[in-house]
Amino acid sequence: MRVNRYYETLKRGVTLKNIHQRIAQDLNITEKQVVAAVNLIDEGNTIPFIARYRKEVTGNLDDDALRQLGDRLDYLRKLEKRQEEIIAAIEEQGKLTEELKAAILAAEILQELEDLYLPYKQKRKTRASVARQRGLEPLAQAIDDQQLKDEELLVLASDFLGDEVATPEDALAGAQDIVAEDVSDNAAHRKNLRRLIGEQGKIVSTVTKDFAEEKNEFHQYYDYQEAIKSIVNHRILAINRGESRGVLSVKIEETVGESYLLQSELKGKHHGYMEEALVDAYKRLIFPSIERELRTALKERAESAAIQTFAMNLKELLMQPPFKDKVTLGLDPGYRTGCKVAVLGAMGELLDTATIYPTPPKKEIAKSERVLLDFIRRYGVALIAIGNGTASRESEMFVADLLKKTDHPVEYMVVNEAGASIYSASALGAEEYPELDVSLRGAVSIAGRLQDPLSELVKIDPKHIGVGQYQHDVNQRELSKALDDTVEDAVNKVGVYVNRASKPLLQYVSGISKSVADHIIAHREEKGKFTNRRELKKVKGLGPKTFEQCAGFLRIDDGDEILDNTGVHPESYRVAKTLMSELGLTAADLKDRRQKEKAKTPMSIEAMAEKLGVGEPTLRDIILELKKPGRDPRDSAPKPYLKSEAMDIKDLKVGMEMTGTVRNVVDFGAFVDIGVHQDGLVHLSQICERYITHPSEALSVGDVISVKVISLDLDRMRIGLTMRY
Repeated sequence: MRVNRYYETLKRGVTLKNIHQRIAQDLNITEKQVVAAVNLIDEGNTIPFIARYRKEVTGNLDDDALRQLGDRLDYLRKLEKRQEEIIAAIEEQGKLTEELKAAILAAEILQELEDLYLPYKQKRKTRASVARQRGLEPLAQAIDDQQLKDEELLVLASDFLGDEVATPEDALAGAQDIVAEDVSDNAAHRKNLRRLIGEQGKIVSTVTKDFAEEKNEFHQYYDYQEAIKSIVNHRILAINRGESRGVLSVKIEETVGESYLLQSELKGKHHGYMEEALVDAYKRLIFPSIERELRTALKERAESAAIQTFAMNLKELLMQPPFKDKVTLGLDPGYRTGCKVAVLGAMGELLDTATIYPTPPKKEIAKSERVLLDFIRRYGVALIAIGNGTASRESEMFVADLLKKTDHPVEYMVVNEAGASIYSASALGAEEYPELDVSLRGAVSIAGRLQDPLSELVKIDPKHIGVGQYQHDVNQRELSKALDDTVEDAVNKVGVYVNRASKPLLQYVSGISKSVADHIIAHREEKGKFTNRRELKKVKGLGPKTFEQCAGFLRIDDGDEILDNTGVHPESYRVAKTLMSELGLTAADLKDRRQKEKAKTPMSIEAMAEKLGVGEPTLRDIILELKKPGRDPRDSAPKPYLKSEAMDIKDLKVGMEMTGTVRNVVDFGAFVDIGVHQDGLVHLSQICERYITHPSEALSVGDVISVKVISLDLDRMRIGLTMRY
């Protein structure tokens, strides 16, 4: 009865836009780009395919922009569908007005839309609905009008007495319930209060009685408060975790909401009963709801940032350069059960395994040395990967001493073994290495992580790789989607050699499903190696659309078509071969990397593109591929920092300058491996001289950096580092 007056306020300044216009505005791109991308997505094209092979159509939108566009498209389509549902539901009730319909269509977020629908939503039994059934709505209207004195309302209330309303006071209480619910259902009030409390309220956490005497990881939040508008994401997640574990009690405190509501609604001459109804509306109905909404919004914001950071770190980890053609020994440390050893050949094939006992309690140093030195000499081991788990420090000391006795240079690196045990016991691990004991498969995984991080890490659920923050506290569905998208982008950016790719690697190739990956491997095992991309069309389930999506990302390095070892899509082979003719290049030239300088256009890109009838972005990509067939974008990144001698945290001194590798980037800084089995922290304030809001503005996982030790806490095993010196 009283909400219609607010629709015009809600609509003010809002212009109706279609989905394409909204996305273009949100992402700061043209509507033409949006329409093109949406059409390609709706036709079933994958993001990697669109980003790589439809640049002319989308105006060079990259993977990140396309995924943002896709996410926004999904949201706006859900919003549009919900608008239609709400309009239909209200129209069915016979209560839809043109003003209300316009406001619904103008809503740009789902929360705003649900606020508008709230007065018309079928509710469970409430105090207000009971009062309405008792015929008290006219009395509620009289309270709302604020024209009658309290004693006059009391007299009027006597007209509403009956079997279910015994006294005038009962009638007025019921009428106040109706007023309170109407006020609570007001969309404009909820929107304004949400904004006001968000701007001026604060999050308050206190310790619960059961943990008052205990010191734990949440101790700093035992008596804590911070403004909602300024609290940072990692503190939101920490407080929420403390609450979920029963350690903290968390609430929002504010002083603006009730006064706003009274000031907005008390417009008449007399408002004693009205004021009581408003206070009740706020305390009982509005504030609890808004508190939940604001805390949910904070949680979603923090989780979204954590997921983005996890995905960013994962991308950098997956794009670490491989150590190609290097025989690698993986060592999975242990005490009582010994250290598991696996040797992988230059192409990643398993050559040998063993179990040695260089650590306590057995400490069979000499015997263990003989085994590893034999492997190093027999197989030409160049690299050793040591897992960073239990007994890692002792294993590193053993390896460092061992390398002084080798007859050719060997280097080592301590690698993150997160998820290796999960792979070892998985069905995939058993399928790949059925003859190996579960424990030995972990050593294989550790070796593979150094030899080719991307190929190995795709075998493990990205959530278990260990480069995130609070990954178990965030929305798992959203986390899985973000990480899967990240792996997909990395795999397709690098490309996959179809004749030696594992099933997990193939599954991330554009357009290839799990079943098609199975069929590719089955075809490979039955018919032998693929000699050209055309043979992929013979694979069961790999139809024309799938071939279009995947062909450019699947490489064949020893086949009968040189272009199959490039990122040139088969649809562009005619153009590529015409260009080769223009440049005087032969297939033999492309196989000889020393001839890559021939791949220079004798005319401008624009003129050549026009002559060949191809877009300039595609032509540039083709030229790049002709310069270096089989190129790996990871090769241009700096190699991980390898070692030949070990250090201990006790060897550190404040002021020491060291080289380290960034292992994890989080909101408040970066954790750096400086080779002492305990990562040091470079706090956000110690990363660079210029002001940055997040460490990712200056650092990425895998970066090799110079740092100085500025603080040591051996009792808590904490190392403070700086890059500002």
